[in-house]
Amino acid sequence: MFKFRMLVSAIALTGSMSVMAADALPTTAPAPANNPTTPEKVELGKMLYHDPRLSSTGTVSCASCHNTMLGGEDNRPNSMGVNGQTGGRSAPTVWNAAFNKVQFWDGRADSLEAQAAGPVTNPIEMGMKSWDDVVARLKTIKGYRHAFEVAFGSDAEAITKDNATKAIAAYERTLITPNSAYDKYVKGDKDALTEQQERGLKKAVELGCTSCHSGPAFNGPGVFQKFPVNPSGYFEAQYHFQKDKGLAEVTKKESDEHLFKVPTLRNVALTAPYMHNGSVKTLDKAVWLMGKLQLNQELSDADVADIVAFLNALTGEFPAQSMPQLPGTPGSSFN
Repeated sequence: MFKFRMLVSAIALTGSMSVMAADALPTTAPAPANNPTTPEKVELGKMLYHDPRLSSTGTVSCASCHNTMLGGEDNRPNSMGVNGQTGGRSAPTVWNAAFNKVQFWDGRADSLEAQAAGPVTNPIEMGMKSWDDVVARLKTIKGYRHAFEVAFGSDAEAITKDNATKAIAAYERTLITPNSAYDKYVKGDKDALTEQQERGLKKAVELGCTSCHSGPAFNGPGVFQKFPVNPSGYFEAQYHFQKDKGLAEVTKKESDEHLFKVPTLRNVALTAPYMHNGSVKTLDKAVWLMGKLQLNQELSDADVADIVAFLNALTGEFPAQSMPQLPGTPGSSFN
């Protein structure tokens, strides 16, 4: 079990301008010392990310649930894996995931490399029995042998689980969406936000939203937050938020029940439906519910509209994505 960076059972939800995310989103993401980003590694990672042959049925890739042609997820309440199976959580966006301290809703992975390893052998998601089987399959595809050697060298066995996950993570670190209206605003262009968006920003700070959703990615410093802070039987009957025990599913500790990673608000207007279980269909309803369940505030329609307008200002510029040419298996199937 990896060591969590920070773990809190509750966070004070009183905001001030001092906790406002005042920095623009960086245009590059830092890479760990053992996995420096290189063009060759990124290209290999892009291939693996989009290749459904990493799944047991040959039908599900990373991109199936985390679509880089959209908001970095699949706009489903619960993503669909092999054989039509669905899990209990909504796919988080891959855009700007490089700025998360931990990955997955329950924070069980402490890096993009660790995250990349998980879904491939999850029986509901991509369904491979083991990474040994994945490696064996990749070794039968001649084009992958060459791509791994180019990315990692040919001195030793290049096709390994470690190298595959490093390549996927290297690609994911390029998925950054800078230059939103908000970014331009904090860089000095005071006309970048509309009056309504400025009101929404001010309201979000006054309410305390930025106590959790802070920093350039609006995802906090790596803390976990209890959700809901103020449980309601009425809303629980509609949305079933507490069915998922969050971090406690990993740690098995009662004190960790209903703790979740604070998600980024970047591009949130594009990632409906909302909440960890995808049970809330619209952004305005999600904002209203967060006010009620997290802040114990009854937000007016005008306040909700202003905050939603501000959240739309967090939609950034998406770098052009070209689809990779996957290595084929001429004259035969892959399995």
